[in-house]
Amino acid sequence: MIRSDPYWWEAAPPATLPREPVRSKCDVVIVGAGYTGLSAAITLARAGRSVQVFDKMRPGEGASTRNGGIASGNLRPSFDELAKKFGEATARALLLEAKAAREDLAQFIAREGIECEFSVTGRFAGASTAGDYERLAREADMLKATTGIEAYAVPRAEQRNYLGTDYYHGGAVRMDIGGLHPAKLHAGMLRLARGAGAIVHGETAVTGIRSDGLDYEVETARGRVAARHVITGTNGYTDRSDRWLRRRMVPVRSRIIATAPLSDNLMRQLMPKRMMLSETRRLHYYYRPSPDGRRILFGGRDGTIAGEPTWPTDHLRQALIDIFPEVEDVELTHSWFGHVAMNRDMIPRIFSRQGMRYAAGYCGSGVVWARWAGQKAAWQILGEDRGASALDMRPPAAVPFYNGTPWFMPGVFAWLTFQDRRAHRYRKSKTSLPKRDPA
Repeated sequence: MIRSDPYWWEAAPPATLPREPVRSKCDVVIVGAGYTGLSAAITLARAGRSVQVFDKMRPGEGASTRNGGIASGNLRPSFDELAKKFGEATARALLLEAKAAREDLAQFIAREGIECEFSVTGRFAGASTAGDYERLAREADMLKATTGIEAYAVPRAEQRNYLGTDYYHGGAVRMDIGGLHPAKLHAGMLRLARGAGAIVHGETAVTGIRSDGLDYEVETARGRVAARHVITGTNGYTDRSDRWLRRRMVPVRSRIIATAPLSDNLMRQLMPKRMMLSETRRLHYYYRPSPDGRRILFGGRDGTIAGEPTWPTDHLRQALIDIFPEVEDVELTHSWFGHVAMNRDMIPRIFSRQGMRYAAGYCGSGVVWARWAGQKAAWQILGEDRGASALDMRPPAAVPFYNGTPWFMPGVFAWLTFQDRRAHRYRKSKTSLPKRDPA
C-alpha cells in the first residue's frame, strides 16, 4: 500500500510540542512555524526580542516538510522576462540575491550544525524540445556572465554522462544547487528557535489581527496577544483569517512520489552524478535521488484541489516511466502533496500592509527563499541595513475572481497537459521521419 504521508517523516516527523501558556504581550507575533516563521523567530529572539510563533498545524507540517528538498532558489521568470517587467537592474539584483540566499543557506546549516544531509550536487535541467535546449544554453551563458555561477550546456550526445535517459534533447547544468532532507532542516530550525527563547505554539490557529495604528491585537484559538510587530509566513497555507493575503496567494498542490529502494547498479545507471533534476515541460516535473541514494523522488503539479484521488499518483508514475523505462515494474512506497504558493508576478516577495510584514509567494522554491525572506523581514523589524532586499516590493496584485479556493487549477492542469502531449507528439514525429535520399 502506498503511504500518503511524506517520505521525509520516516526520519523526522513533525513534532507535537508541549503546550505553553499564550503570553498576553510580546514584541513580535509570527504567524506560521515553517521555514519563514522559524527563520524570523531565530533572528529576532537572538536579538533579544520576545517572540511568539503560532501555527494552526504542528510546526512544519505544511510545505516545509513536504517539499522535494531541492535547494534551488529558483526564479520562475527568465532574466529577459524579469527585465521587461521590473527593469534590468532589478532583474540582475534578483539573480544576485538568489545566489546570496543559496550561499547563506549553506553557511547557516554548517554554522548551526544542522544535520540535514545537505550537499551541493549541482542540477541538470533536461530540454524537452530542441528549442528548449537552445534556450537553456543561452540562460546558462547569461547566468555565468551575470553571477559567476558555474553553468554550461550539455548536448544530447553527452547527456548520459549526467542522466541515464534519452528522453531529453540535452540540457544544462548549474553547479550551485544542492539537496537536503527538508524535515531534518525544519527540525533543526525549530530547535534553534526554541533554544533562542522564542515560544512556538503548535496547533494554535491565529483567527484575526487588528491594529490601533501602533500595536496589534492578535486573536488566537487560545487567547489574545498584544504585539508591537507581526510577521506573516503562511504562504500556501493562508486561511480565511487573512482574506487579503489569501486573494494574492494561490495554493497549488505539488505531489511527490517515492520509489521502493533500487539497486546500486540501477541508481548509478539512472543518476550517475546524483544531481538534482528538473526539466522544461510545462507541468514542471522535478526529481532527485533520495539522500541515501537508494530511491527516486519524483514530483510535479497535482491538478486537484480536494480529496485524495489516485490519478495524480498514476500521472506522476507514468511521467517517471517516460524518462526511465527501467523502473516500470518498481513499486511506489509514498505519494504525498503539499501546497506551493503562486502569485501573479511569480516571484518571491517581502512586503508590508498596515505595518505588518509578509514573506510569501515562493512559487515552489521555498527551501532557499523561505528561510532567507523570514530572516530579511526580521532584520527589517530590527532596523538593520541588511534587511534590504530585491524581494521587498509592492504587494502582489489580487487574482481576479479568486477568493481562496483555486477552482481554476484543474483546467490549468488539463491545458498544460495538452500542451506537453502536443509537444511530445511533434517531437516524436520529427525524430521518426525517414531520411530522404539525396536527389
